[in-house]
Amino acid sequence: MPLLAGFATTLTLIVAIGAQNAFVLRQGLRREHVLPVVLVCSLSDALLITSGIAGLGALLTRSELALDIAKYGGATFLYLYAAFALRRAFSPSSISPADHAPATLRSVLLTCLAFTYLNPHVYLDTVVLLGSLANQRGTDGRWIYGLGSVAASFTWFFSLGFFARKLTPVFARPQSWKYLDSTIALLMTALATWMLLP
Repeated sequence: MPLLAGFATTLTLIVAIGAQNAFVLRQGLRREHVLPVVLVCSLSDALLITSGIAGLGALLTRSELALDIAKYGGATFLYLYAAFALRRAFSPSSISPADHAPATLRSVLLTCLAFTYLNPHVYLDTVVLLGSLANQRGTDGRWIYGLGSVAASFTWFFSLGFFARKLTPVFARPQSWKYLDSTIALLMTALATWMLLP
């Protein structure tokens, strides 16, 4: 039961379309560095969930400075990414993925790491919430719960990254990329603003 509980809880938390998911979806649609991106997301979740179970969540909630750095750094990053997405949406020469020069693996991974580690809600969801839920399962049960959580993360990110290509016929039309980038810009702006609210 702890395994299924961990899987279900994590899947519920992770499926909501957020900054990281939007980035993974875009990379999947472009078929660009998909495996490294989904591995970074999944392994990062595994690291954060394990840290939460091991007790990092309790330490994080006591550090105002750590939460503030993540909050303001994350919001700044999301606003910048929103501006780039908006520019792509209104730049006819860069709407279709075929019009883009391939991004380097380094730049894609740095962006992915920023989406993962500059988002304070990632720490609240994985380290604090999942860590505390796992620790309610007792000494043995907490790691089984954690295993279920990690499995959910891998399942989600690999599905999102690799099944995005099924939507390729839809995104063969340049207008679809314009809508996607406009939506991403609005989503990033809303998330950044929400992060800054008291």
